[in-house]
Amino acid sequence: MSEIHYPAGIRPRAEAPQKKENGKKKRVLKVSAGNRGMAFEAEINETNDYYREKGLAVFHKRPTPINIVKVDYSRGAKITEAYFETQSTTDYNGVYRGHYVDFEAKSIRGKTSFPLANIPPQQIDHLKRVLAQGGIGFFLIDFATKNTVYLLPAEYVIDFYEKRERASIPLEEIEKHGKVVPMAYRPRYDFLPLIDELFL
Repeated sequence: MSEIHYPAGIRPRAEAPQKKENGKKKRVLKVSAGNRGMAFEAEINETNDYYREKGLAVFHKRPTPINIVKVDYSRGAKITEAYFETQSTTDYNGVYRGHYVDFEAKSIRGKTSFPLANIPPQQIDHLKRVLAQGGIGFFLIDFATKNTVYLLPAEYVIDFYEKRERASIPLEEIEKHGKVVPMAYRPRYDFLPLIDELFL
């Protein structure tokens, strides 16, 4: 049997073996938190590559600065010990139609809300500074079990985060204040029209 070659090396999300429930087969999504986030990030990177190729926008993944402590050279150069030099801000930044854009990508397992615990305080502080300078800020939130991604403006998230009336943002509020990101083959997540609609 020949191996299937997926576009850009991205494989579809894994499923666990089928389980039987009341005599019927049921598929269960089996994805670790780390793998789920990495898959979502890879799909956003592919989208950003597409935007750059077509000359539509320039977005890049912001590297997290690390300080390397130990390297094992016995099998090539493998980092065995390192630590983060500074706290991370957001995942992506760039320019679209002359506007600075800064956004964070989050992938969660929940079906009904987005936990505020997923947002470190420095991301809120960073996005507040971006907005104060006239930049555009938002969150891309992947509800992995629903296979749905939302674009939620940073202004709304910051306000909700600072009021802390709840420990999570209900899905109904995300649907009210954000937009569902269209999913396709290429680009995977076409969020530029949503930036036009919500911010420009």
